[in-house]
Amino acid sequence: MPKTTVAPETRIAERESILPLYNVVLLDDNDHSYDYVIEMLQRLFIFTLEEAFRHAEEVDRSGRTVIITCERPQAEFACDQIHAYGPDPRLPRCAGSMSAIIEPAG
Repeated sequence: MPKTTVAPETRIAERESILPLYNVVLLDDNDHSYDYVIEMLQRLFIFTLEEAFRHAEEVDRSGRTVIITCERPQAEFACDQIHAYGPDPRLPRCAGSMSAIIEPAG
């Protein structure tokens, strides 16, 4: 009897179809500077300067930007990291971290 093999990409596709993915969405406010957003994204998510700047522009322009898409535990951790990052020291009126939400991807 021939042995059935499954290609690694098939396993990945099957896993992705079973586990739902979530977007981590950074929300805009007027209490954080571009420098803060860029710094936070580079430190927390290892974004390049260009990637971080693109997200800073998008959140400023449209009020939100999807930072990452991942499984729920990682999305919750990422959201917690954003909420714990702290206030923007560049703006005295800034009282806390930026806001982020988790939403189903797709």
